[in-house]
Amino acid sequence: MLPSFIRIQDLADILIMTFLLYQLYSWFRETRAMQVLLGLGVVTLIYFATRYFDLYMTSWILQELSTVLIILIIVVFQAEIRQALYRFSLLRNFFDPREKELHSHFQEIAETLFIFAEKRTGAILVFKRNESLTDLMLNGVRLDCEISPQILEAIFNDGAPLHDGAALVWDGRIELASCHLPLSTNPDIPQYLGTRHRAALGLTERTDAIVVVVSEERGEVSLAEEGKLLKLEDPSELVAALEQRINPGSEKSRLTLSQKLFSNLLPKTALLLIVIAFWALITTRQGQITTVTVPVRLLGISDELALVKSSPEEVDVQLKSLSILTPTPAKLDISANVDLSGVHEGQTLVRIKSADFSLPSGMVVSSVTPSSIKVVMERKVRKSVPVKVVLRGVLAAGLSGYDVVSDPSVVEVEGPSSQISRVESVATEVMDAGRLAKGKEYHKSLLPPSKMVTLLYDEPVVIRVISRRKKH
Repeated sequence: MLPSFIRIQDLADILIMTFLLYQLYSWFRETRAMQVLLGLGVVTLIYFATRYFDLYMTSWILQELSTVLIILIIVVFQAEIRQALYRFSLLRNFFDPREKELHSHFQEIAETLFIFAEKRTGAILVFKRNESLTDLMLNGVRLDCEISPQILEAIFNDGAPLHDGAALVWDGRIELASCHLPLSTNPDIPQYLGTRHRAALGLTERTDAIVVVVSEERGEVSLAEEGKLLKLEDPSELVAALEQRINPGSEKSRLTLSQKLFSNLLPKTALLLIVIAFWALITTRQGQITTVTVPVRLLGISDELALVKSSPEEVDVQLKSLSILTPTPAKLDISANVDLSGVHEGQTLVRIKSADFSLPSGMVVSSVTPSSIKVVMERKVRKSVPVKVVLRGVLAAGLSGYDVVSDPSVVEVEGPSSQISRVESVATEVMDAGRLAKGKEYHKSLLPPSKMVTLLYDEPVVIRVISRRKKH
């Protein structure tokens, strides 16, 4: 039985984060990206500590810097991020299936490379496995030919057009030659290792590829894997190394579930403890309840109905925070968004549900007071009413036989039936009658008869002074 304060979701939370962190550790260890990740971990720990102890200035500065750091990391480590996302793709084996390597070529490759070592001919041979190398092997020349000692000699002999660079081997064939590889930035690499070895280590730090390097200075054959270099003594040792690493039936691929779970136990346990500590820190204030007053917003009213009255217009909500990372309710724009699409004409009592509130993750509704609102709906109608020109004072002398009229003289209004039945006319803005002159046009806006009535004519009307004879 689990303690009352731990849910099944919390266990899943901890295990998922531990798995993701261990994957990042496995991929980026002994690389410059790992050092940056450790630094970010320390900064994150400081941020949580400042939030916990209410150090507002420090936590605010760290929070503002986080956006800049994220953009900087994306720019600097875009190749590593792209490779990590590729590794996360569960469908990659369907779209990039691994074919069985033609192992009969391993012996010929090994013997040829050791002959290169005796002749002091430099070479670098990349064996592709599961992961894509498209973005890391640049400027290559496509060959797509069978592997043979003669082809390898033609590529890597001094003076050959393609000797400067790496050759890519996949499915028993040489796909590319004269490729440029990313150099390793590991400061612990010995100074006597040249560009070929740094290129081999740089590629294997970022992918699961196997790279074999022949040194022209020392006449040595080495194998690079996961950012590490292994010196080989003879062709049989190289063949065995390639068979073990590239063979789909190797021991690594036949690891049992228990072996996978309990291998590298120290880093896994350390990461699990770190995740548990962060989970405990995040959920320390679980259960904190805050009461806020929020407005009621009415949505989904039918086009055939009009809202006459709703009460109350605000409700008190008790919000429960499940994490210290959840922002305080005062910083949020919270409202009760009540759906009235199912409400009919007349008076209705509508219950407010927890789903009517849009809340961030880690915050839930504990209670709502009052728990329902009363709405009064009426049938929406339209009506044509005359425009009434409102004058202050009297017309100037000489205009006794004239009337003040508007164009249009009739407009439409819309609203609840009880309100529309009371509307006899729509008034204009007040005009000074003494300033009116015949032959001129005046533009005035119409005034809504009431708050619930909508004018369907939203432009100013034209006011004119015209003779009664001309009018008739």
